Amino acid sequence: MRLVPIPASTPQPQANPSTEQKVVLGKTLFFDPRLSGNNRISCASCHIPSKGFGDGKPLSSGFTGEKLARNTPTVLNTGFQRQLFWDGRTQSLEEQALMPIQSAQEMNQEMKELVRELKATAEYPKLFLDAFDDGVTAENIAKALASYERSLMSKPTDFDKYLKGDEQALSISARRGMELFEGDAGCIRCHNGPLLSDGKYYRLGVGRGDLGRGAVTNRREDRYRFRTPSLRDVSLTGPYMHDGSMNTLYQVVEYYYRGIPTRGPEGLDLDVEPLSDRSFTEIDDLVAFLKALTSSE
Repeated sequence: MRLVPIPASTPQPQANPSTEQKVVLGKTLFFDPRLSGNNRISCASCHIPSKGFGDGKPLSSGFTGEKLARNTPTVLNTGFQRQLFWDGRTQSLEEQALMPIQSAQEMNQEMKELVRELKATAEYPKLFLDAFDDGVTAENIAKALASYERSLMSKPTDFDKYLKGDEQALSISARRGMELFEGDAGCIRCHNGPLLSDGKYYRLGVGRGDLGRGAVTNRREDRYRFRTPSLRDVSLTGPYMHDGSMNTLYQVVEYYYRGIPTRGPEGLDLDVEPLSDRSFTEIDDLVAFLKALTSSE
């Protein structure tokens, strides 16, 4: 288990290699509220660039105005992920792209109607033909959105500069936090690799009632498990946890230090135990390290 810099580019699927035209089209679609049934909600309504492509809310409001069930995950660096959503129910960005659009709770758009609507515009037929031979189709909407999302990567951080040899890039407190992260605090067990996520699913006693991964696999052992989130740009993407129940990074770290329940539905994973005998200063140091995972660019 190691901490490593983020790669320079995302892997490209053979069935949908990126082109400049696909990315331009995907970006245009991403910010267009016509993708929703009421022409008021775009992908960017919940994935806001200035908020690390999250939305800054515990739970977003969907098509009807009611709160959705889970916190909005960032789409930064999703091109590196093998499974998507908190419960991993999709295997590719192409598969993921249309699900929020068609969800009655989220954007509530019927795909045939969306294709008709885009074909009737002045700009989209040309944009689609620039990117695809067969023009406006549901499949090409998915491919374009996926291509744009693959282009959304974290910029280099002070942490990356440190990994590349600049020992002054991290503050003293952040360096202490990194030592704890890799050592006594044990964060690296789940938060490792270039995204600081192992991509696996764990049960940590947060958010009762949501079956998480178990609702996808229908396996009892997966109930209440959720995917380890990436920590890249994490200071921009709060509130935290799949239920948005923690507003600050300090609260998240404090939960692991002092708040993890000793029992929960189906038990807990990782044999995580509260580190209640540790110093509050350690929480500050870990938060300083987590903040160094966000680019200042």
